[in-house]
Amino acid sequence: MSFIAPEHIFQNLSITRSFSFLGTRGVLLLTVCLAQCVTGAQAQDLEPRSYTNIPIGMNFMVLGYAHSQGEVSPSPGAPVENVQLNIDAAAIGYAHSFSLGGRSSKIDMGVSRVCFDGSAILAGETITADRCGYTDPSIRLTWNFFGAPALSLKEFASWDQGVVIGTSLQVTVPIGSYDEKRLLNAGTNRWVFRPGIGMSQKLGRWYYNLIASARIYADNDEYFNDVSLHQEPQYTFQGHLIYSIGPGHWLSINSNYFFGGETTKGNIEFDDYQENSRFGLTYSIPLSRHHSIKLNYSKGVLTRVGNDFDSFGAFWLYNF
Repeated sequence: MSFIAPEHIFQNLSITRSFSFLGTRGVLLLTVCLAQCVTGAQAQDLEPRSYTNIPIGMNFMVLGYAHSQGEVSPSPGAPVENVQLNIDAAAIGYAHSFSLGGRSSKIDMGVSRVCFDGSAILAGETITADRCGYTDPSIRLTWNFFGAPALSLKEFASWDQGVVIGTSLQVTVPIGSYDEKRLLNAGTNRWVFRPGIGMSQKLGRWYYNLIASARIYADNDEYFNDVSLHQEPQYTFQGHLIYSIGPGHWLSINSNYFFGGETTKGNIEFDDYQENSRFGLTYSIPLSRHHSIKLNYSKGVLTRVGNDFDSFGAFWLYNF
């Protein structure tokens, strides 16, 4: 079983890439969201500037570090209490944009290596954990089917965005580090499918995003000590308000609300329905045409199960 990690460390480490391009009409802002790291069991995603049009034929690489600490609960619904953990993750990802049906699309993938240490209460006794492992890799296809024509970089320089609507499907492959004799693992030992739909609109210097998605979980037949795990789908809504400060330089206010995800272990139904919300900030700083840095922070603001933690991430992005 995996941790609920902050923001996207064990779920979807969402990396946003912005760079500037000087064309005949001035500055072009390009944003690509790399869906990274594992999809664990919870929806903690905060993904500003998703579902925006981007030029086709672009490639992106990202390297990043993320840290979280606090009441980060094992996922999903482990029988432990008073969880206090520190989690550090190093992430790597890749994305490529292309045309699909004459509309802009992209495929992205990523994985991370995480180290965690801390303690929890199990059956009245204190247990500790201190180890590292690889998360389950994920891959996602995004297709902007409305308001996002497939354009070259040169064509994109003279294009103005209005309303863009897109859909996506992310698949998490269960090949990360996993040991059924441990409650706390980096991998999840189960497939996870995440369909989503979203839209974005540019209004002067302002952007906004609205996103809805669901996580659909396969069963884990080797959950813990020969007990099987079944989990109901989990649903997430996100909203983002982004202000463009300058070419490739922007600030985003992010929030989400996610619910569902009740679990059954063996034949026992657990009262672990989730109804949580997070608030975050994202800041993108351009270094050059090909390089940028993104910083993000998030905090749980509504907590029912395992959401009372702080998260910080720093990521370097390169386009070619």
